[in-house]
Amino acid sequence: MMRMVEHPTQVIPIHSGPVFSVERLEYARPGGPIVKDVVRHPGAVTVIAALGDGRLVMIQNERVAVQEALLEFCAGKLEPGEDPQKAAARELEEETGYVAASVAPLGRFYTTPGFADELMHVFLATDLKKGTQRLEPGESIEVILLHPDELRAAIRAGTMKDGKSMAAFQLWELAQGDGVLPS
Repeated sequence: MMRMVEHPTQVIPIHSGPVFSVERLEYARPGGPIVKDVVRHPGAVTVIAALGDGRLVMIQNERVAVQEALLEFCAGKLEPGEDPQKAAARELEEETGYVAASVAPLGRFYTTPGFADELMHVFLATDLKKGTQRLEPGESIEVILLHPDELRAAIRAGTMKDGKSMAAFQLWELAQGDGVLPS
């Protein structure tokens, strides 16, 4: 049974930007008010693109927030009203240059529910054809092809640090183990 979540007594807009907004939520409590800042995000997609030879299409993406180039699956935020499956196909082509004949959902999860409402939709892209990468201004992305064993090794070694990609890979592995996907 789901527990009901209390609604805030006051919602104060703090920031509104092109990627996310921030709200301050206040809750009236007997011992005094409780204040929580929450990041509001339109949602996002990440794509596990599997080549016919078993390798996975990954990217090395420069992330300014952590000042590192991270190994990850391609991903991007949803535009207002955008269908996640269509967004997944778009992000795959833009960031990797690959076009998929099939894009199927694997699952979804909240990225950081302690302070944000971003819902990440995970997709599997198959039957890939190489096309042309279409990066946005300021993006610096290198396409890297890895066998799943190499990705597992990167996770174990700590060289794969992107949480959304690790969670997406886990969903992919579970689907393979359940016989939902071809090996």
